[in-house]
Formats: sequence, C-alpha cells, structure tokens
Amino acid sequence: MQKRRILTGAAVMSGAALLLAACGSGSGKSAGSGHAADGTDSKATASSVLWPAPADASAQVKAAGLPMLGQEGQVLHIHSHLDVFVDGKAVTVPAEVGIDEARQQISPLHTHDTSGVVHIESPVKKDFTLGEFMTEWNVPITKDALGPLKTGGGKELRVYADGKQWSGNPADLKLAAHEEIAVVYGAANEQVKVPASYNWPEGL
Repeated sequence: MQKRRILTGAAVMSGAALLLAACGSGSGKSAGSGHAADGTDSKATASSVLWPAPADASAQVKAAGLPMLGQEGQVLHIHSHLDVFVDGKAVTVPAEVGIDEARQQISPLHTHDTSGVVHIESPVKKDFTLGEFMTEWNVPITKDALGPLKTGGGKELRVYADGKQWSGNPADLKLAAHEEIAVVYGAANEQVKVPASYNWPEGL
C-alpha cells in the first residue's frame, strides 16, 4: 500500500489534491499575509531559473545524509512550505524531490508536486533541516551560496522563517510543522514580498 503511494505521488501530478489528502494530516492554517495553497495568487513572476528534481534521487538523498525508505514513515509526519526567489522572481520547487520511482524508495523529506509543500514523514522522531532538503534537490544552500549562485558583487542571500529573517547558517534551519520558509537571493535593494505564512489545504 505504501509503495503504491510512492508511485502515485511520483506519477500523477494532475491529482495533487488527492495526493495531499492521502499524505497529509492535521488542521488547516490561514493567514492574511500568506498565499493560497496553489501558490498562484501572490507569488512573484516566474523565474527563468529552472532547477529540476535530480535524475538520481537516491544519490542526492545519500549526499544529504538521509536514508531511502521503502515506505513513508509515520512516527514524525509534518509539513513545511518552501518559497524560493531569485532576482525577485519565484523559482519552482519541483515535484518528486527525494522520490526514486524506479527503485520504489522515498526519503523522509520529499515533495509530491510543485506547490512548495515539503513532506517530512519519518519512521523516527528527529530534526530535519533546510540544508538536507536543498541538498536532496541538488541546490545546496550555505551562508554564501544558493546552488550555483554566489553572494557578493551586490548580491545577497536571505532566509526567512514565518516572515522573520534567519540570522544563522540557512542550512541549519530546522523544518517545523506548518512553517513558511522563504529563500531570497538577489540585489540588496530588490523588493520581494516575503510570505509570512501559507494557507494550508485541509488535511495537511
């Protein structure tokens, strides 16, 4: 049953609502300063930056220091939301990060669709970090870089959790239930409407 869910999550992107309902739990969260569940009403213009899900999901999960599982864990089952902005424009968080469909395996950190919802579903209770997820995505994050993009020359990298700027190493930011994380790279004077919350669909 769980393996079927892995395959479904990877293959049926048009059924995102059904997948979220199958994978989620808990009550919805609303906030006027957030954006809608489909991520379309207040996001910045789409960026030309395209960072697809890695072809070898298992290799990237290993690089993040995480295990691949035969089924989604249920001891820890929470969700965070991630927005990424480059030069004022939104970058799509791809579907199937952390999912190896060919091997029918899945990371405790993964995405099913392009909503930006990061599923944290682990067989053990532990902390997971933004750095682990970004490594899985093959867009590693440090204080000085977002994937291939470096700071300096007028460019800055800022990370926000629920609208508040994170002052530490962004890779160390712990993923929390219903947390809104925004990663912003660009000129220091660039105006980006940083979301402080996410309007969670019922069941997530």
